[in-house]
Amino acid sequence: MDRMRRQECLCHIDVEWIEKEGAMKVKEVMTGTPYCVSLQANLGTATELMWKGNCGFLPVVDEEKKVCGVLTDRDICVALGTRCQTAGDVCVVDVVQRKVYSCDPEDDVHMALQTMREGHVRRLPVVDASKNLAGVVSMDDILLHAEPSSFGNEPELSANEVVRTYRTIMKKDLPVCVRKAAA
Repeated sequence: MDRMRRQECLCHIDVEWIEKEGAMKVKEVMTGTPYCVSLQANLGTATELMWKGNCGFLPVVDEEKKVCGVLTDRDICVALGTRCQTAGDVCVVDVVQRKVYSCDPEDDVHMALQTMREGHVRRLPVVDASKNLAGVVSMDDILLHAEPSSFGNEPELSANEVVRTYRTIMKKDLPVCVRKAAA
């Protein structure tokens, strides 16, 4: 089977899983009691929460406890590395990523992986219909539930699909350098 045909088959399999009754749900693999941080908190508080939770990602919630952004350990490092301020002097609201890619607890994991690919993100806040935080799902969470493929046996969640998603997320769009012609 040539490469193009094989890719078409894989996409078809993924669509079948998404429509399949009883597919693995996000709520089955997510972390259900994640740490989160408020917009008014400072980066020192956010860093401490990440340390305690052994995570590099925090959903950011507003006064009504609705998810309104996300904060990563990288965001904190870049913010502090580019300012002459301490972590206690920089507020989350000044650093937060407001574009939030999220999923619902009832989504199947293939939909979550698709959202991760589209947003080039490795972690998603899991929010209910009211935008309340229900959990966090990460590539690690999903990978722990994936199974290897074998000839004639395609598992519900294949390790190959998770690896394809990770490759898509990590693919860098590098700038193209144009050289000037010698004068």
